[in-house]
Amino acid sequence: MNDSTPRRVRVRAPELIGKGGWLNTGGEQYTLADMRGRIVILDFWTFCCINCLHVLDELRELEAKHRDTVVIIGVHSPKFVHEADHQAVVDAVERYGVEHPVLDDPQLATWKQYAVRAWPTLVVIDPEGYVVAQHAGEGHAHAIARLVEELEEEHAAKGTLRRGDGPYVAPEPEPTTLRFPGKAVLLPSGTFLVSDTTRHQLVELAADGETVVRRIGSGVRGFADGPAEAAGFSEPQGLALLDEGAVVVADTVNHALRRLDLATGQVTTLAGTGKQWWQGSPTSGPAREVDLSSPWDVAVFDGRVWIAMAGVHQLWTYDPRTATVAVSAGTTNEGLVDGPGAQAWFAQPSGLAVSADGERLWLADSETSALRWVDRDGAVHTAVGTGLFDFGHRDGAGEQALLQHPLGVTALPDGSVAVSDTYNHALRRYDPATDELTTLATDLREPSDAVLVGGDIVVVESARHRLTRLRLPEEAVQVSSVAHRTQRAATEVAPGRLRLDVIFQAPAGQKLDTRYGPSTRLLVSSTPPGLLLKGEGGDTDLTRELELDPSIPEGVLHVSAMAASCDDPASAAGSTEYPACHVHQQDWGVPVRLAEGGATRLPLVLAGMDDAE
Repeated sequence: MNDSTPRRVRVRAPELIGKGGWLNTGGEQYTLADMRGRIVILDFWTFCCINCLHVLDELRELEAKHRDTVVIIGVHSPKFVHEADHQAVVDAVERYGVEHPVLDDPQLATWKQYAVRAWPTLVVIDPEGYVVAQHAGEGHAHAIARLVEELEEEHAAKGTLRRGDGPYVAPEPEPTTLRFPGKAVLLPSGTFLVSDTTRHQLVELAADGETVVRRIGSGVRGFADGPAEAAGFSEPQGLALLDEGAVVVADTVNHALRRLDLATGQVTTLAGTGKQWWQGSPTSGPAREVDLSSPWDVAVFDGRVWIAMAGVHQLWTYDPRTATVAVSAGTTNEGLVDGPGAQAWFAQPSGLAVSADGERLWLADSETSALRWVDRDGAVHTAVGTGLFDFGHRDGAGEQALLQHPLGVTALPDGSVAVSDTYNHALRRYDPATDELTTLATDLREPSDAVLVGGDIVVVESARHRLTRLRLPEEAVQVSSVAHRTQRAATEVAPGRLRLDVIFQAPAGQKLDTRYGPSTRLLVSSTPPGLLLKGEGGDTDLTRELELDPSIPEGVLHVSAMAASCDDPASAAGSTEYPACHVHQQDWGVPVRLAEGGATRLPLVLAGMDDAE
């Protein structure tokens, strides 16, 4: 062996610590030492984050295939105050069908130990307890699956691989009528149709909101058209009446729109292929041939079905007359920017409602804790909300009021709207005539939608697994103001010049895809906008020299990076007759504090080994 050959520095994985303890382990508490001999994949996630939910679904196949050698551990790392509530984490683990142990880390202790900067981040630890890879963002399951196979082979030969059952223990199912319902719609018959999200069904309830009339869907996660008892859904959410006889369903994890015939119970697919949309895929065309990405809600506005496409931070439309889909607003960049639809930025739009006069499409933009609307010209406006990192519970004028991750919005007859203020456990009311946000009700549990029924409003209390009927009060109840910012510690950087490095290393067996020009993209902006004196905007280089205004003490750098790679036929690992191509994309919001002696370089890992320089 040539002793001059460079050796990779082996980094011992830090211990897993979290004040909230372990879930899905039958009450057992674990350390990394207990996992020795297994390949461990840490999934740093938070349940508000759509990209994190995508990763949960990406990992399901790998988890099933390598269950005797791989232990996936979710490390729940909260952004919003509500997400630090232990019971909320327990609920989220069940809600999204997480079938591996989860460490509840409300104080971000393990997040800091692993120097994580973004949700989601995946860290791979080998059977000897060393970190071997780190990936930020979604779309890395293929690379991790290949790495797992290499580690299995290597450590089986060394005798350091231990096979057997993992530590996952499934919780006992709860016998409630609904389980984490998402959205509801009032049917012409006076009954309610509810998306029973965790059970992968639709449930029709009688006018009392409690008695089950019928269930639509097999109750098993799947994607199948057919009669009510055989149709397959995967975590359905939004519902809207297409006409007197049919409902359109946002089938979220199937990345599809479905149609329910109310008379027969027959389910068919209107739009989507069942595959998730990625950068470079078509954004318009025949509806059954275009991929979608986590459609969360639907509403019929101006003759088309508008889709809150939470997975790509856009609004799309489905035209029933031509059976086509198209992007109607949003750039796929995550944030809060108003203006013409083609220039607007959203952040996980999750609730839609058409105003009483039919002139506005209201939307709950969840990750910016914002209430926004689209006019008939397609321009986007903001009524309440300031950006990705400001949230709370504050009544008052729109520019000062605060929400916390709202998921639903309901039009009221007087032109105002009710907002399902999910993480504040409240129902709020915004009146555009007075520009005032008030509180209608509190002590709800994760309200995610509401339906107007006469003088009452029926709220979907998702985490209480029920519909709750409230009388709309004549006057709003005022509450004490509470304001929050995301709790991540700010990175201290030096004022002036700052070098931004997005680290990307194509996974083994792949190479950068340069067939159609540059394979990378970097977009940088800041809050407040004046923080960046130099370096704002887009380019193809993943390294950028920034200049920060020393007169602004703190802010947030918004970084969006993308890289495309394809299987390399010249590589043994990547040899294939038809090489597959992959898009790696991640958005970061990095809180920074300017301080003399602070860092002059900000590295962000898009994909690569842990010791990348």
